[in-house]
Amino acid sequence: MDFEKEIMARAAWIREILAESGAKGVVFGSSGGKDSALVGILARIATPNVTGIIMPCGSRRNYEKDKRYALDLAEKFDIRTLEVDLTPVKEAFVAAVKDLDESQTPMAYANMNPRLRMITLYNYAQRKGYLVAGTGNRSEIRMGYFTKWGDGAYDFNPIGDLTVTEVYKLLTYLECPQEIIDEPPSAALFEGQTDEAEMGVSYADIDRYILTGIAEPDVKKIIDGADKRAEHKRSLGRIYPR
Repeated sequence: MDFEKEIMARAAWIREILAESGAKGVVFGSSGGKDSALVGILARIATPNVTGIIMPCGSRRNYEKDKRYALDLAEKFDIRTLEVDLTPVKEAFVAAVKDLDESQTPMAYANMNPRLRMITLYNYAQRKGYLVAGTGNRSEIRMGYFTKWGDGAYDFNPIGDLTVTEVYKLLTYLECPQEIIDEPPSAALFEGQTDEAEMGVSYADIDRYILTGIAEPDVKKIIDGADKRAEHKRSLGRIYPR
């Protein structure tokens, strides 16, 4: 991979999208993770009008490690960064819907976090005349490892074609803070959560399968199953085929 060429091409693509839409800038969710870091850097190369929003929502990690990493990124790459605490909003929302049904499926509540963040980003984007940048990578999209109408909602995504391995390589080339690169990937939807533990497969195995089609039978079964179950998440929703 020609890293400089890749970076400049993606930045140029962002500028084209802004010009075509008449948007004034870019906003993204600054989670302190690798994907949001790369998106923030690319957007900042494309335009000075970039805002990252830190959005803690219940998880202690959001207030500590995630916030520190996001602020380190902002300082190094001169990215305007704001913070809004969504915890009280989620608490009120949970209280409002809790009695809708006796089932209290934990993930139904965990997925509120990215959906509340989506609302926040689009509220800011509309007020500023900005576009919302997506931060999901190719590996996550293949596995359906995102929340529909949450982090899966965006106006454009400059890294959606990159595997996790490729994201790491570009961040290393860009000299992203090492602590961000070294941190195990996590959506921080609940305490102690990591992507790979939740999916039951490593990103190295996912990327190998995506790029070469090769995987051990048990790994192939996990990835193919997740891919099939997530098909609906990668569309806007099905319409009756009249």
